[in-house]
Amino acid sequence: MLAELKKATEQKMGKTIEAFKGDLARVRTGRAHTGLLEHVTVDYYGTPTPLAQVAKVILLDARTIGVAPFDKKLIPAVEKAIRESDLGLNPASAGDTIRVPMPSLTEERRKELIKVVRHEAENARVAVRNLRRDANHHLKEALKKKEVSENDERRSQDEVQKLTDRSIAEIDKLLQQKEAELLAV
Repeated sequence: MLAELKKATEQKMGKTIEAFKGDLARVRTGRAHTGLLEHVTVDYYGTPTPLAQVAKVILLDARTIGVAPFDKKLIPAVEKAIRESDLGLNPASAGDTIRVPMPSLTEERRKELIKVVRHEAENARVAVRNLRRDANHHLKEALKKKEVSENDERRSQDEVQKLTDRSIAEIDKLLQQKEAELLAV
């Protein structure tokens, strides 16, 4: 039972870190990458649809993303969806392709993005701590029901704490990397 609890907690913490990595990938750093538009949804005949399902997203060069809708009638809707996303991008139609240039980041915008990244990191840390709290709660319940001994419960709590420390260290490392990436000109 203790091994299962530890394994489940470790997996959940790993998923939290993966989700944090996904959140970091969405914060743009001045370089173009197709993952930037993953969360953009387009109004496809009244249905909100992910951009990847209605268009081909490619890199035209290091600072420009190209979006080619499968249905040419969708070009205005795709442009509107990209423009209204929280990414601060200004797409321009070029025939049957939409060009999305990546504007260079000003110092003020970089500082705003660092605040956003730090907020996301704190949310990830809170999620990891909540997982630790839940695991410790399960351990205390097992101790009350006399399913585990006090020594096993204490040892398991120490292991959960070590998992938590490792996960938070990983989040902090990712945060530092992203901050350095944002501050690089």
